[in-house]
Amino acid sequence: MTVSPPAGEPVDTLSNRTFDEIAIGDTTAVERTLTAEDIRAFSLLSGASDPFRQDATKATAAFLQGMVAHGMWAGALLSAVVGTRLPGPGTTYLGETLRFLSPVQAGDTLTLKVEVAARDPITRQIQLRCDCTNQNGDRVIEGSVDVIAPAEKVIWTRTALPEVRLTIQSSGMKQLLDHARPLGAVKVAVVHPCDEVSLSSAVEARTAGLIDPVLVAPRARLESIARTAGLDISGMMIEDVPHSHGAAQRAGQLASSGAVEALMKGSLHTDELMAAVVASGSGLRTKRRVTHCFVIQTPAYPRPFIVTDAAVNIAPSLPEKVDIVQNAIDLAQVLGVKQPRVAILAAVETVSPRMQATLDAAALCKMADRGQITGGVVDGPLAFDIAVSAAAAKIKGIVSPVAGQADILVVPDLESGNMLAKQLEYIGNADSAGIALGAKVPIILPSRADARATRLASCAIAVLLAHHYRASPP
Repeated sequence: MTVSPPAGEPVDTLSNRTFDEIAIGDTTAVERTLTAEDIRAFSLLSGASDPFRQDATKATAAFLQGMVAHGMWAGALLSAVVGTRLPGPGTTYLGETLRFLSPVQAGDTLTLKVEVAARDPITRQIQLRCDCTNQNGDRVIEGSVDVIAPAEKVIWTRTALPEVRLTIQSSGMKQLLDHARPLGAVKVAVVHPCDEVSLSSAVEARTAGLIDPVLVAPRARLESIARTAGLDISGMMIEDVPHSHGAAQRAGQLASSGAVEALMKGSLHTDELMAAVVASGSGLRTKRRVTHCFVIQTPAYPRPFIVTDAAVNIAPSLPEKVDIVQNAIDLAQVLGVKQPRVAILAAVETVSPRMQATLDAAALCKMADRGQITGGVVDGPLAFDIAVSAAAAKIKGIVSPVAGQADILVVPDLESGNMLAKQLEYIGNADSAGIALGAKVPIILPSRADARATRLASCAIAVLLAHHYRASPP
């Protein structure tokens, strides 16, 4: 645990206060914001129950933000204050008496104050009265600690502590499937699944209880692929069309008429399918632009998050970014995050007229302030490290309600987003799923290289959205 030096103290050294330098009434204080990652680290180090696995159905970002911390986390903070500030290095810790008055949750900012209440010149023992309050001024902890103050001056070189990152075996995608299945399968037009990978994806999603596929493709070709691959497509509805272009058009008609509640790309190119979706007269357009979201969970980050837009909009303008942000917020809410934190990414945290991404970020934040973007906490420009690391934000002096706990990462353009998402997947061991929003139905856009789990997770998100759209059409 890192405790910043008091104002005026050199940042590269730690010095103590000897017994003779300490008087009754001397005080010091420290402020610290508790994160879900802090809770998990303390849980694992102490050997206590793992709060992330108490209830898989609650393992969402919204749940983590309301998680109650171990009371002794604040006790550890007290120990750090005594060992680094008052009295500081060389202190002997004798004991403590603490009363925990109110729960402490992830997101709470605690102010811990210690005051010298008694001193014994013979033993050099000092009693420190401690008082801890949260951001609302509510007292959460009170008590005292007994120490032996050092007799001699000690100055230590301050060591830069490494940032602790927890490697968590991801189970978020399984939880996503478990959450979607009970809702019931939705009818999905699978557009031109004319290769083994895309046709088998439709079969597997049906077997998983997620979709009721309508295969929109040349019948003879489908049956040939099924025979060769040993796939059972009996009982599946087939819309017989002559080619991929016809499949895209027919699938759009089925979605527009309400015959299906989602679209899923097969072996045709994304541009061909999306052209049919956004075409004038398709009946699938909404007031929003179609945008894409990757839902990602990586072992190095304590919550699932969204990367957008990394698949549809190549170089989005400011108005297009408004839709990108709003669609992502809406998706996060469907996934259970009531007020997602949105990081508008750029290379730096300052607004520069020479960097369009920073100008767009500033404008998006002000639009959120004015109610033109709703439902989330938006901040930017933020560099990637600031968005996902509270430690990096603290080192750089960035104060942000999003820093270190972003639920949504909005990239400047498709190229940067696509590279980020694939780096996370292939190097960061991340699980991912993808979905396009902004049309009247969700659109699943799997890549040919996607793993089976990724395709199923994408279908699960489509199921959640389709059920949501029944009550709240886009």
